[in-house]
Amino acid sequence: MNSLYRIGGLLAALLLSVNVYAGDVSAEGAWSRATAPGQDAAMVDVTITSKQAATLVGFSSPACKSAELHSMTHEGGVMKMREVKEIALPAGQRVNLGESGYHLMLLGLKAPLKAGEDVPLTLNVRLANKRIVKIEAKAAVKPLTEAKAAPQDGGHMHHNHH
Repeated sequence: MNSLYRIGGLLAALLLSVNVYAGDVSAEGAWSRATAPGQDAAMVDVTITSKQAATLVGFSSPACKSAELHSMTHEGGVMKMREVKEIALPAGQRVNLGESGYHLMLLGLKAPLKAGEDVPLTLNVRLANKRIVKIEAKAAVKPLTEAKAAPQDGGHMHHNHH
């Protein structure tokens, strides 16, 4: 009977340690823009902080059919987006994806994003010990006209996928 208590205690300690690790990573300030009629994709910006070196390896959302991590660069005056498999999260540093040249991409939206709504996100973060933790976040949907850097062509975004 003592061995059962030991195993139970060990399992409880392991389960509690997962929560401690998940607490080492936080996501805040997630937001996206409301979508225009017919638009079936949207970008999400978020700031992620990890107490230990970690890597964002993916994300999901029930609001879309698929979700990708993207890098964004300007080459010859054209914005180019490329899917990336992971984004480094250095220990103790706030990483704002937008400022770092990255964003989350919601593809195949199941419904338009409307200002004032929240989009649920699940971020998949690989810690240094290779454990994957899931961070739940919500992206606030801002009005289409409210933007940090408003597109100059009336809100339509053009990008090349490679």
